[in-house]
Amino acid sequence: MAASLDQDIEDIRTLLKEREHASGDLTAALKHVRRRIPRRVYKQGMRLAAALPLLAHPKLRMTVDEKPLQGAAREVKAHLQKIDLADRRKGFWLGVLGSMAFSILCVLILLVVVLRWRGLI
Repeated sequence: MAASLDQDIEDIRTLLKEREHASGDLTAALKHVRRRIPRRVYKQGMRLAAALPLLAHPKLRMTVDEKPLQGAAREVKAHLQKIDLADRRKGFWLGVLGSMAFSILCVLILLVVVLRWRGLI
C-alpha cells in the first residue's frame, strides 16, 4: 500500500512534466500549473505535497492516514490524464486568430468612421 502511494506521487510528477511542462518537486510543479487546473484538484495535490515529508520518514509515515491521500492521488492523476494537449493547442491558436480578427475589424471600422468624418465617403 505504501509503495502504491509513492508510485502514484511519482506518476503525478511525471504527468505534470509531460502534460503541463511543470518540473521540480511536487509543490513547485503544482504552483506552476495552479491557474490551469481546477481548485479542487490543486488542493488535493497540495495535500499530497504537504504529506511528502511525513511519508519520507519511517516513523512519521505510520501517523499518516494513507487512504485519503490515495483518493487525492487518484483524483489528481485522473484529471491530469484527461488533459488533451491537441485540444489545448487548437484552443490557443483559435484564441490568437479571434483576437487578430477582432483587431482588424476594429481598425476597419475606425477607418470608415474617419473617412466618413473627413467627408471622403
